[in-house]
Formats: sequence, structure tokens, C-alpha cells
Amino acid sequence: MRQYAPLRIPRSIGVQRRIAIRTRPHPIWSRALYNGPPLPNTDPNPVSQDEDGEGGGPKKSKTDWKGTAFKMFESAMTTLASISVLGLIGYSYTRYYKHLVLEKMENAFKPGDPVLELAELSKSMKPPTNLQRGEKTDAEVDHWVIRDEQPDIDDIVSGKEGGHYHLLIGEKGTGKSSMLIDAMHKIDGEGCAMFEAHADLEIFRVRLGKALDFEYHEDNIGSLFSIRGPRDASALLDIERAFNKLEKVALKRRKLVGRPLILIVNSVHLLRDDDDGRDLLELIQQRAEQWAASNLCTVILNSDDYWVYERLKNLATRMRVTPVGDLPKHIAINALKNYRRKYFQQEATERDLEEVYDMVGGRLTFLNRVAKAEDMRQSCETINEVERTWFLNKCWILGEEMDDDVMDQQKYASAAMVMAKALVDRENNMDKTYDDKRGHILPSVPLHEARQIMTRADFIQSYDHINIFAIDSNAMVRADSVPMQNAFRTVCAQPGFAAHLEATLERISAIESLGRTRELTIKDLWNGGSYAVVQKDRKGLVVGEVCFEARPREDKDGEGEDGGKD
Repeated sequence: MRQYAPLRIPRSIGVQRRIAIRTRPHPIWSRALYNGPPLPNTDPNPVSQDEDGEGGGPKKSKTDWKGTAFKMFESAMTTLASISVLGLIGYSYTRYYKHLVLEKMENAFKPGDPVLELAELSKSMKPPTNLQRGEKTDAEVDHWVIRDEQPDIDDIVSGKEGGHYHLLIGEKGTGKSSMLIDAMHKIDGEGCAMFEAHADLEIFRVRLGKALDFEYHEDNIGSLFSIRGPRDASALLDIERAFNKLEKVALKRRKLVGRPLILIVNSVHLLRDDDDGRDLLELIQQRAEQWAASNLCTVILNSDDYWVYERLKNLATRMRVTPVGDLPKHIAINALKNYRRKYFQQEATERDLEEVYDMVGGRLTFLNRVAKAEDMRQSCETINEVERTWFLNKCWILGEEMDDDVMDQQKYASAAMVMAKALVDRENNMDKTYDDKRGHILPSVPLHEARQIMTRADFIQSYDHINIFAIDSNAMVRADSVPMQNAFRTVCAQPGFAAHLEATLERISAIESLGRTRELTIKDLWNGGSYAVVQKDRKGLVVGEVCFEARPREDKDGEGEDGGKD
């Protein structure tokens, strides 16, 4: 029990009472008030006293646990305040970043487009002509022909025609991309975004992000504190995220403007016809169908190959196909005549223009090349020679002397030659191969018949991809262009071509037959040995038997190897 020392208060204070106080080791105030003898008990570890004044076990005072509770409360509130401020900052940044992403994507559809800027740079190049000093250069040098499909393309790109998505299909060099760029130029690219497709999905993802001004959240500061997960590694998933953001922008635009956005995917045929390419094409088509139904965004796909149309046709309900072919004869000749007059100060005769059209047809890329050349005839001959060389380099046959190691390539080449010969034979049997208004009428066969002629169904798509044969939207197979048809005629007219092709086919058949032949070697037939091949029925009973035995070789005089007669 703790000891308390009595403390006597002087009478001058007026009150005399005995107060029990707890002694502490050497307190300053106790020394000042107490002048008596040393206290009998000065325990350095004092014990507390109960409320009734009696001693007890060790016990903390009320002031001690209140201070501890206050400190705990203070620490908790400080932590809560820090977490709240951090959470508020993170939430505010997230809301700001999402708003910034949508604002950047909206800016991508404002007037002006990188595609138009690149087109302007190409147009600003001087044409190869002798212009007079001070004469103004035409801004439409590369687009000097107005096609009949141009007004329809203008209505689609300007947003006047909605409710559908569109597929432009035609051979390389017919002017599909030029029409789209011209239509964008007329509205200064407002509400339009255009980019080139690619076979690699990662590159496709980057090009789509560049066209939409979307960074796929790679510029988010939160990525500094997180680890890239598996769901972020798929390019197809990032493309889906970009389409989600585009849909939000399109919803806002429809409320403000009332017209849909325009998304143009050029060169869709560059996608590979594999699982990844088909998945991407299916994703684009699903979005195109949905956006066309709600009039949010019009998707325009531009392709040179027929397989894209085949793939899209399976799920298409709102798709419109616009075939783009060669120019008709009168449009091509008038455009060529005007170009030569304006930039060469030359009046081309009708005979020269007819000859040019007969050699290269109405393909816009060929006419553009011929129109800028000093010698038009020489340019036409060069084009035909290039096409013939391309055809021979890809599909020439090697004849009867070919090695068996090249059989797969020769199957591919011989099928193309068989198809080319069939088109030439059909052209010879046609009643009319040229029209005064339409121009060239190239021979064509249905797709299923072409596969039957080649006896292969998988080669025609690759021929279309390398621009040897073309398949139009009506599934008709023909030569890719007039110069390519000229190459077919030249090759098939070579002396001995038919026999050379037949010898190649026979050699391929012989190699295949040799590969299917199996040689069976039977041993142990000498010295009286034999083999028996038996045939059994369902019950296991022998119903037939063939025996193999070795017979001694006979000499010319009829004697066997042992010198005796048979």
C-alpha cells in the first residue's frame, strides 16, 4: 500500500485540513511546500489509489487512456483525409481524361484531314508539261476524269445518304480511292476519317488510332502505377475499345448536327484471309450494321479483291455494293483529248485516241500514265509489255522436262494458263468483242465454271490478288485489264503453246501417278519359298487364295538353270 505524508497548512490561510497527496520522486513543487523530515517511503514506482482512498494494484489514470484515444482518432482522421484527397484527385483525373479522349476524337472529325493534306501535296506537283509563264496549275491534275459514280460517292461521304454501309469493289487503278478523296475534299473532311488497312492487326490498330486521334489509354498517367495485363495485349480488343469511344462521339454528333460520321477503310483486301483477318472483318461488319441501323456512322470499305465481298455477304443486311470498273470509251477518249490539249497544247487525232484506247482500255491508271507521256503509243506498248512480263513471271509453265520438285508451283502456273487459254478461246467464239460506246467487251466466265476449267477451287482467289484475273461483284471471272487480255492473246498465240501446255499437264499427271504408286518387294521366294494371299469371308473361312512361287529362269534352248527340261 502506498504511503502518504501529512501536509499541514499554515493557519494564516484560514483552514486547517489534512490532505493526502501522492509523493513522486523529487518533485519540485513538493520541495517548495514541504519542510519536514524526509518521508519514510519514496517508492520510485508508485501505485495508484482507488477512488475510496485505499491502495490497489497498478492502474492507469483516466488522463492516460484519453490521450491515447485522442491520438488514435487523430491518426485515423489524418489517414482518412489523405485517402479521401487521393481518391478525389484520382476520380477527378479519370473524369478529365475520359472527357479529353472524347474531345480529341471529336477534333479528329473537324474540318481538315491528314489524307487531304497528303493529297494536296501530290496535287501541287507540276505536271510534265510546258506551261506558259504565269499560267495557273490545275489542282485536279491526278483527278482529271469525273466518273459517273462520283455524285453517289459525294452523297455518301457528305452524310446525305444514311442507313447503309458501303463496299466499293473494283480492280486496282480504277479510281476508287480518288473518288473518295475528292468527295472528302468537297466538304473539307468534316465528319470524315480515312485510313489504310494492313494485314498485321497491330499496324491496323495504330492506323485506326491515328485516324481517330485515340491513344488506347496509353497516355493515361495511371499506367505508371499499373502492370499491363493479358486483356491489354490483344489488338482486336483495342480496336473494339476505339469503336466504343467512336460510338459515344457519334451519339453526341447526331444530337448536334444530325448527320452520321463517315469512317473509310481503304484497301481492305490487304487483310489476310485467315482467322485473325476474318475476325477483324467480322468485328467491323457488326459495328457497321449497328451504326447503319441507328444512322450513327457510315462505314465505307474499299477493296480490290472479290473475297472481301464473299466474306461480308454472309452477314450483310444493310450493305450496298458499288462496282467500279474501267471508263467507257467516250469518257476515256474525251478526257484524254482534253488533257493533251490543256497541258501539251496538242490536238490528238481521233485515230491516235482510238489506238490508245484499243491498247490500254479505259483503266484510269493507264490513261493517266499515257496522258502524261510525250509519246503516247510508246507508253501504251510499255504498259502491255509490263503486263505480259508479269503474267509470264508468275505463271509460265516448264514443259515435259520439268523437275518433280516444282510440281506444286507448276500446278499453280498451269491452272492459270489453262484459264487464260479458255478466255482466249471464248473470245474467238464471241460474236462481239468491241462496242462503239462501251468499248472493249472482255470475255468472262462464271466463277464456278472457272473453277471447273482449272480443276481447282482455291487458286482463283490468289490470281485475283496478284491482278492476273479479276472477279467482279457478279462473280464473273475475266482478265484483270485490257493489257492483261492482250498478254493472254500473245502468249496463247505462240507457236507450239498448246502442245507445250499439254506436255506440262501430262508431266504433272505422271508425277502425281508416280507419287501414288507403291512398290511391293517380296523376299524369301527362292529355294522353294512361297507366299499365299488368302481371301476370307465374314465368318473367317477361306474363299480364295493366290500363291506366289519362284520359278527357275529358262535358257534360250528351253533348259532351266539346272540344265534340265521343263
